[in-house]
Amino acid sequence: MTCRLLCSLCRAEINIRPWEVLFEELKEGNKRKTWLEREPYAYWKGNPDIAETRQDLIKCNVSEEHDWNARLYAQDWDRESKEGYNKSDLASQCIHRYKIYIEGSAWSVSEKYILACDSVTLIVKPRYYDFFTRRLMPVEHYWPIKDDDKCRSIKFSVDWGNTHRRKAQAIGKASSNLIQEELKMEYVYDYMFHLLNEYAKLLQFKPTVPKKAVELCSEAMACQAEGTEKKFMLQSLVKGPAVSEPCAMPPPYDPSSLFAVLRRKENSIKQVETWERNYWESQSKKS
Repeated sequence: MTCRLLCSLCRAEINIRPWEVLFEELKEGNKRKTWLEREPYAYWKGNPDIAETRQDLIKCNVSEEHDWNARLYAQDWDRESKEGYNKSDLASQCIHRYKIYIEGSAWSVSEKYILACDSVTLIVKPRYYDFFTRRLMPVEHYWPIKDDDKCRSIKFSVDWGNTHRRKAQAIGKASSNLIQEELKMEYVYDYMFHLLNEYAKLLQFKPTVPKKAVELCSEAMACQAEGTEKKFMLQSLVKGPAVSEPCAMPPPYDPSSLFAVLRRKENSIKQVETWERNYWESQSKKS
């Protein structure tokens, strides 16, 4: 039987376990505190040095002059690796009502972990998309945050959520449910299958195996790995092919349907911007 080894959506170099394992840990982590029992602030922990937008985010941290409702922490991965990753366990970070997702130098792997936390995900306006993120709908699965006015945007989002608790909890739960139901590894493999097949249709030549090519079994990949990397690869071992056919790809959106989805997203973001503008106008009148 041919085996398939894939460190499924993991990052061994920073001790992030395979997705199936980590997601179960996140579900258990969600049970430790209900949404109402969690800290009523927006949480982020990561490396701010890799992008200007993250350095800008750090300015929103609590200080003697301001409290933007954000609790932000710089992650030192070199120090973490030396100390056994005791302070970077993702399953133990689901203790705030709100969690911030912000890109780094490009797309960040952290998005699905944040969305799975039952917290309201505050997504700073992204430039990149993961294969599943176009499915996300503002105010249904996440709360949009302005990239050019992060602090005020975060402050308003947390105040809104703490005032509209039932609606905020529903947003956090909707994102967790979406990740739980639609990001199962069998669906990820189905996506990879369809993606490679679609790319294959674009080839203008017929691929052939070179005469001197040496076939490698999937186990050989793990044999060359060591330590944590090998451990995670073995944890994500798929021992055989699926017993069912891949899921059927739905047909592409027709132009009117696609426009309706895009318009709904745009209108939701504009609605949040209107609420935020009215909030700050009322705050200025009070002062």
